[in-house]
Amino acid sequence: MSPRPKKDRRVKSNLKSMIIIFFEIKGIVHKEFVPRGQTVNSGFYCAVLQRLREKVRRHRPQFWREQTWLLHHDNTPAHTAVLTQQFLAANKIPVIPHQPYSPDLAPCDFFLFPKMKLKLKGQRFDTIEDIQAETQKVLDTLTEKNFQDAFQKWRRRWDRCLHAGGNYFEGDSGR
Repeated sequence: MSPRPKKDRRVKSNLKSMIIIFFEIKGIVHKEFVPRGQTVNSGFYCAVLQRLREKVRRHRPQFWREQTWLLHHDNTPAHTAVLTQQFLAANKIPVIPHQPYSPDLAPCDFFLFPKMKLKLKGQRFDTIEDIQAETQKVLDTLTEKNFQDAFQKWRRRWDRCLHAGGNYFEGDSGR
């Protein structure tokens, strides 16, 4: 009897990097990597929102002047915290409500992060900087059409959620 063949086992990397991204139909408006060891709490998130406001003011002046930009984010604790809600209200940033337990409605969850994971899958990185550089390369490949398609899917998903009375539903609603 021959010995069992050995299988290579991939060891999961201990290196991780978190990114916060805000985008609209034309592309990314603001992104930043979360510093290693930083918890994304409401204080940190409000600082990110302040930097986002500045980016909108500088790079999307028509949205800023006309106050026509809206923010959609999911129901994570940093997004729903009192401090964050106070910041949004004080700065007159309208927020599109997000249904509880509906990750299928967040464009990052059904569009952006899956695209990034697909391109990064199977790669090994030696440093956080390598992860971030490769992530930036992936983001640079996204076109305005990719973002337009994502927002069309988002709209169809919202319509489906409305028709379901806000109840959870499964399946690809981005058809």
